[in-house]
Amino acid sequence: MSPINPISPMNINEIQDEIIAEFSDFDDWMDRYQMLIDMGSEQPPLEEKYKTEQNLIDGCQSRVWLQADLVDGKLQFRAESDALIVKGIVALLVRVLTNHTPQEILDADLYFIERIGLREHLSPTRSNGLGAMLKQMKMYALAYSVKN
Repeated sequence: MSPINPISPMNINEIQDEIIAEFSDFDDWMDRYQMLIDMGSEQPPLEEKYKTEQNLIDGCQSRVWLQADLVDGKLQFRAESDALIVKGIVALLVRVLTNHTPQEILDADLYFIERIGLREHLSPTRSNGLGAMLKQMKMYALAYSVKN
C-alpha cells in the first residue's frame, strides 16, 4: 500500500471527523459557541458583489449570503452572515462541503451536526436556518450536477 499523500484533499467524512474531534475538546457549550464565533471570524469576508438578494438564504432569521461556483468539477462555497454564531455555523458547512463534486455533496450524510450536539444547542430559529443553509448548498449541488 502506498503512503497517504499529505496534500490530497480529505473526503467529507474525514472533515466531519476532524470537526467532531475539535469540538470534543470542549465540554461546555459556551466554549463551543466561542469556537463557532472564532471559526466565523477566521473566514475571509464575502466580496460585496456576492451580497445580493439572489444569494440570500430564505429561512434564516439573520442574513446569510451563499455563493457557489463550480471549479474543475468541484463546488467552491463562500458565505457570510451578519450574526456571529450563524457565521460560524455557515463556516463549518463551507469547510465540510467545499472542494467536493456535486455528487459527493448530494450523497453526503452530514452526521457531524448531530455528533457535536449543534442542532440540540441551537434556538429553533437558528436550527431552521441551519436546515435552510444545508438545503441551499444541496440545491446548488443538484443544479450543477444536472448542468453537467
